[in-house]
Amino acid sequence: MNSTAVDTAGSAPSAFLCHEEPPAHNGTLLGFWIYLMSDCFIFASLFACYAVLGTNDAGGPSAAQILDLPGLAVNTALLLLSSVTFGFAMLEMARQHKRAMLAWLAVAGLLAVGFVGLELHEFHDMIAAGAGPDRSAFLSSFFTLVGTHGLHVSVGILWLIVLMVQLGKFGLTEANIRRLQCLSMFWHFLDLVWVGVFSFVYLAGVLR
Repeated sequence: MNSTAVDTAGSAPSAFLCHEEPPAHNGTLLGFWIYLMSDCFIFASLFACYAVLGTNDAGGPSAAQILDLPGLAVNTALLLLSSVTFGFAMLEMARQHKRAMLAWLAVAGLLAVGFVGLELHEFHDMIAAGAGPDRSAFLSSFFTLVGTHGLHVSVGILWLIVLMVQLGKFGLTEANIRRLQCLSMFWHFLDLVWVGVFSFVYLAGVLR
């Protein structure tokens, strides 16, 4: 009887076994969300440093003396419009309109390039006026926070260019759609960070 039971168990079909791991359809998006959360901690640390050091000008120029709000308004408008046009690109992606999507992505990229260009011009003018990052703790924290955001935008522009080439060559494949969704989250995340920079660093610094 025991032998029969063993034979029966040995001859049982093994169809229930899983020979391959099923693909994780949401793994990339989940991993990218985790990355964005880690980036939040980086910017939170930089904001905290600026909150502590932002008034330590060591007898040098203060925020009210060197920050240009009218020029900043143009810069902010470029970045916010870039986010809006990226949203239009995502709508065209949902409609499977590749040409319109690429056109909106190009506009978003050009606006972001304009933002980085104006930011570099601001840094150049400040350093030329003797307000470089080595002048005071305030300027060190300012250049670190704003420069880190600008570096993120520059990386986003490079990512956008590479992705546009892939989209033009391979079309709206599942992988390219997933990559575009990740870039969209990154793009809008940088806009939210910039709103914090504008409010906490520029606006509060000038009105302080």
